[in-house]
Amino acid sequence: MQHTLRLALATATAAALTGGLLTFSAATATAADSTLVPQADFNGDGKGDVAFSADGAYVSGKEWAGQLVVLYGTSTGVSSAKRSTISQNTTGTPGSAEAGDAFGAETAYADFNGDGYDDVAVGSPGEDVGSDKDGGSLAILWGSASGITGKGVTVADPAPTSHDYWGKNLAAGDFDGDGRADLAVGSNTATIYVLKGGFSSSGTAGGRYTIKPPIMGTDAGGPLNLTAGNINGGPETDLVVDGYENSSEYGWNRNYYVPGTASGLSISGAKTLKPGVITAIGDIDADGYGDVVSGAYWNTTTEDGTPVPDSGKGGKVWVTHGSDGGPLTTSATGITQDTGNVPGTAEGNDFFGYELDLGDVNGDGYLDLAIGVAGENIGSAVNTGTVTVLYGSATGLNTGSGAQSFAQSTAGVPGSDENDDHFGQDVKLDDVTGDGRADLVVGSTENAGNGAVTYLPSTGAKITTSGSRTVSPSTSGVSTTGTPYFGANFAD
Repeated sequence: MQHTLRLALATATAAALTGGLLTFSAATATAADSTLVPQADFNGDGKGDVAFSADGAYVSGKEWAGQLVVLYGTSTGVSSAKRSTISQNTTGTPGSAEAGDAFGAETAYADFNGDGYDDVAVGSPGEDVGSDKDGGSLAILWGSASGITGKGVTVADPAPTSHDYWGKNLAAGDFDGDGRADLAVGSNTATIYVLKGGFSSSGTAGGRYTIKPPIMGTDAGGPLNLTAGNINGGPETDLVVDGYENSSEYGWNRNYYVPGTASGLSISGAKTLKPGVITAIGDIDADGYGDVVSGAYWNTTTEDGTPVPDSGKGGKVWVTHGSDGGPLTTSATGITQDTGNVPGTAEGNDFFGYELDLGDVNGDGYLDLAIGVAGENIGSAVNTGTVTVLYGSATGLNTGSGAQSFAQSTAGVPGSDENDDHFGQDVKLDDVTGDGRADLVVGSTENAGNGAVTYLPSTGAKITTSGSRTVSPSTSGVSTTGTPYFGANFAD
């Protein structure tokens, strides 16, 4: 099974987009039900918590059974000292650990049962369900005063004979504005199931409907990512679907905005967006509308020289501002490592925009952007990776000054630059200390796929390396047998 299952299941074409150079996966999309970006609080203590996958982990000797790890926020940040590590063998968790399940490959959080604690929806897209090979399964693990303990329920697949990899894509938001968290679920087909809020203790949703964005051909394998967020400023959450159409040899990436309405998500108002396999949504310029940030991390051409539309050398990040009418698609702005004073130089397969997340690092009311540059080479280290932080302002992201860049060779950052670390494999901006400022959490594929999570706190004005630390699988109850990919996919 490839690393990691999230895109290995969905992106034969993502490899084509990079001319076959895709060797690791992009993470899930950001869930948001306001123009800000809500953070998870599974134990209700007011500090942000971070949940992430180790979907390649061995459990009871079963390869790629998968685990979910939750790091709880404290006044000194996150560490393995305060955590939960959950598998399908954990008491109360639905199912049992089996080879290839990839439990935790996809996750999304919200308060699905309305008890005041955030819960986490967990996909196991490789799970065999009876005789249905790779049918996939989906569970909700309930939050509590003790956090995520493993207590949860199965969310039944409504159409198991119509698709495989149920739970491959997840996004949570209030798509109909009724005050209850809904859950959008993808599989290996173009149909997206929307499970309405009001989930019962048995896992039954408050209702169900489907949408089918006009993006994917017969061989598309379903959406690449789903991202929820409020783009048009209304009471309902909107959805961005990252996918591709296969009308060309390479099946170019194509993304769609699907607005929320009082009746739920509506395809009739869909708009085509700039490309990107990963998307984040939040109000960067504080105008009351969520902005769409898309990471098109591939090169300008494929290996055979075929031009790739709307791309940049080494990757490009597209920013599309929101409005009453949804995203302003005609005025999107592209950012590369050659834009202004953005750190680095656009070259080769840097994978600039491989991962994205928004949060307010300095508390000025404008959202800032963390960008994973997971393929960056530093010196003789190939694919060692970096993370860039761009700061928001009234005019959008500031590419002129103040940007930051972090690698494992940056003074104060734990570790060192090594081949294939892919530092920036995932990024998360959450206030895990409770001081009102977003801190940076970075995933990598450290040590040949063992993986690691690096914590870099906010000073209140910017991200700092002072007080940084690494969280490893060996201190978090995750076996380093095989390739657990600890920290490959943060819940959003």
